[in-house]
Amino acid sequence: MGNKSSKKLPKEDLDFLVANTKFTKPEIKEWYKGFMKDCPEGLLSKSKFLEVYSTFFPTGSPDQFCEHVFRSFDKDNSGRIDFKEFLLAINITSGGNPEQKLNWAFAMYDIDGNGTIEKGEMVEIIKAIYHMLGSALASPDMDSPGERTEKIFAKMDTNSDGVLTKQEFVEGCMKDQFLYQMLTADAGGNQ
Repeated sequence: MGNKSSKKLPKEDLDFLVANTKFTKPEIKEWYKGFMKDCPEGLLSKSKFLEVYSTFFPTGSPDQFCEHVFRSFDKDNSGRIDFKEFLLAINITSGGNPEQKLNWAFAMYDIDGNGTIEKGEMVEIIKAIYHMLGSALASPDMDSPGERTEKIFAKMDTNSDGVLTKQEFVEGCMKDQFLYQMLTADAGGNQ
């Protein structure tokens, strides 16, 4: 199967990523080269992920938010992100269509992975977003994470059962541009 020390991207991974992302073969190879330079063992640890992600938010404290982002990228719960998980995540957060971004955001907000977002989970993520953005966001008239959660649930929880299903979450965000921006843009960078 070839020399493992060459650290070449397996053809099946390359083909999979070409088929499942917006990236071309040369772009994927370039991403892979950078990934292997930063992560010679081929796996991105949570601490390295935090180190890289922190540079995007110099005025805030992204640690809590980063934990949630990392969890949503680490599909196999290994505690590390391999190149395929990494590039699939980059693809969604940087260039995914609105529904893909919202499905990813839902997975991030659904901390316990039970298929619904409870108010406590939403509060935890909003707190993490506030910490991440730090002084850039702070204002005396800003909603607390609990108040923000109540407003979000009032708009999205269409059957008033106290939890958000993926359908309620996606439809609620698609109808409300402000919620869409808040719940997806901060998490993934650009739209």
